[in-house]
This record gives sequence, structure tokens and C-alpha cells, in this order.
Amino acid sequence: MELIQENPDLSAYLADDEVIDHRHPLVRETAARLAKGAADSYAYARAAFEFVRDTIPHSQDSGDPRVTWRASDVLERRTGICYAKAHALAALLRAEDIPTGFCYQRFEQVHGLVAVRFRGAWHRQDPRGSRPGVDARFSLDGERLAFTPDPESNELDYPVLYAEPHPVVLSALRAATDRPHLWKTLPTAL
Repeated sequence: MELIQENPDLSAYLADDEVIDHRHPLVRETAARLAKGAADSYAYARAAFEFVRDTIPHSQDSGDPRVTWRASDVLERRTGICYAKAHALAALLRAEDIPTGFCYQRFEQVHGLVAVRFRGAWHRQDPRGSRPGVDARFSLDGERLAFTPDPESNELDYPVLYAEPHPVVLSALRAATDRPHLWKTLPTAL
């Protein structure tokens, strides 16, 4: 899928802010630990992806009622829904100067994932986490996402690549008192 950068300035996809707080000590420490075993930036990106996918359970799958949205909180509490896991992965990648943006899909609700820039192109990655029927993998050679939209069911891939998490997503995360509350207020469109 061809992604359209919301911001033409590539440096926007390396920025640190309140949500993607890649200068936070826990994010830096985690990134440094993952980078030690990586031969290059591609190996690091794969390791960061697998770390988020495999060691931070999706809170719906695990039954965790806590809502996280800031990358450092996701890493500290080891829980989050798709958006939060995408925020954590983006922070880890940006901590190592790998441009990372946010992209979304629409099913019954909006699903969040990231895209990384390698080989002069953007490649979508979905750190949601595996479960029966879901087998997302890091790949630069063809997408291995958790879900594939069905256009006949009015599902779609949004083509815009955002430098920051979408405001509709952040609003829902910030307003939620717990995950059951969040589940009732998840965005259904951007």
C-alpha cells in the first residue's frame, strides 16, 4: 500500500513528544538493551518489533483493565491496546533514529499500527500481538499485518501516514477510565 506522509518533513517522524517520549530513561534503557544484540538498524527494528509484540500483552487479550497511551507507560506497565503498543514501538524505533509514523485501518473500530522507513520507502508493521488467527510479523518484503481489511465489508486501510498519533485516538485513550470504558468509546473512523 502506498502511504501518503501527512508531513513532508522526514524529521517529524523522529520527533519526541508527550506520547512518543523516546527521550524518557526507560525508553532509552530499553532501546540500548535491544540495540546491544543487533548487528544493524534493520536487526534492531525487528528486535524492537518482536519485543513489543511478544512481551507487552494486548490488554484485551490478557484481560488487563489498565489503559496506557504514553510510550514509557506502556513499557513500564507492560500492557496496552494496539494504539499504545504502536506508541511504544515508535518510541523505541525513534530512539535509534529510525523514522516511524502512525497508520490506521478501519474495521468495526479503528486499528492502529506503525510504518518504518527503510530502503527509501515506508513499510507498515503491526505490533498488536499474536493470538489464534493473528500472526503479525516484521517484514520489509510484503506486509505481515494482524488484519487485512475487506472492502466489501466497508473496511479499509487509511492511506495517510501521521507523524503523531491521530487526535481521535489520543482523545479516546486519555478519556478512558479503564479498558472496558475505552472499549465503548473506541473510534469507529478517523
